[in-house]
Amino acid sequence: MNTTARADAPVAGRLSFTDRYLAVWILAAMALGIGLGRLVPGLGDALAKVTVAGVSLPIALGLLVMMYPVLAKVRYDRLDTVTRDRRLLVPSLVLNWLVGPALMFALAWLLLPDLPEYRTGLIIVGLARCIAMVIIWNDLACGDREAAAVLVALNSVFQVIAFGALGWFYLSVLPGWLGLEQTALNVSVWEIARSVLIFLGIPLAAGYLTRRLGEKARGRTWYEGVLLPRIGPFALYGLLFTIVILFALQGRAITSQPLDVARIALPLLVYFAVMWAGSLAMGRAVGLDYPRATTLAFTAAGNNFELAIAVAIATFGAASGQALAGVVGPLIEVPVLIGLVHVALAARRYFPQPAVGRPAAAPEGSARA
Repeated sequence: MNTTARADAPVAGRLSFTDRYLAVWILAAMALGIGLGRLVPGLGDALAKVTVAGVSLPIALGLLVMMYPVLAKVRYDRLDTVTRDRRLLVPSLVLNWLVGPALMFALAWLLLPDLPEYRTGLIIVGLARCIAMVIIWNDLACGDREAAAVLVALNSVFQVIAFGALGWFYLSVLPGWLGLEQTALNVSVWEIARSVLIFLGIPLAAGYLTRRLGEKARGRTWYEGVLLPRIGPFALYGLLFTIVILFALQGRAITSQPLDVARIALPLLVYFAVMWAGSLAMGRAVGLDYPRATTLAFTAAGNNFELAIAVAIATFGAASGQALAGVVGPLIEVPVLIGLVHVALAARRYFPQPAVGRPAAAPEGSARA
């Protein structure tokens, strides 16, 4: 097949077999996790007890395995081209730390005015900007890996600095100004920093060292042509394992309260759709090419569910409505964002080509090396 014909082929036809049916694997993993949590007595409680310093060990393991191969693919020698791109960095900061939390606050109060626990849980989800799973969605949508690495690192720094202050503002100060019910949020800077160090710091350091040492020992051709294809599939394995564990932890709660889950799901659906579409449109408006506009959209739409759940459990308890709202977050985010991966791939024709000196986004998702 020639290049022109391939470019004109339907999006699904340009994806690898694994990526073409990724939504099926993810939905199957979600169903398996919920089924295990529902059918195996005590499984959720047993998994919840496997922690190190308050961090779920199974979820941490899955996220680290998921993120490592993608971060090993990053060309760290290109990061300076991202840090100089203010058209990318400034909109990312505005979308993540001004628009995102404000939008979730508004949706939570508009759509859950009578459910204060779920409302608070959703606001916490909106404050926890994504630093983990977004890397997978970005890679599947052929976004800019180097830009994603920079933006999640930037989000991690702001998360440590701003999360507690924003929680105080959106749960106590702003509701007080508006005459609404106020809530206190007690979370330490160390708790947030620990989440960042584990879920971003470890795989980022491992990916950087793998590329640096691998290229030094065998050269870039071997590294990108031999090693990366070998470790690449582990990103999907880690993703599916994480989803199974996450939903096994809360399978009983999800299936025993379907109406509550539906109420929580509605503002989340609106949030993900508005944040992603608005961010992609903003990227197009400021002249970003497809890879960087896509990276902007996914990093703005995703949330750090692990941090949100940990904060909700530590502050309000594992059986609280706030914790349930945190768990429903990935229940909605995972299928919605994998669907948006396909929407992004279909929309790439409407974006300018990458600047000279940067490669265009590859047509195959996980097959990119």
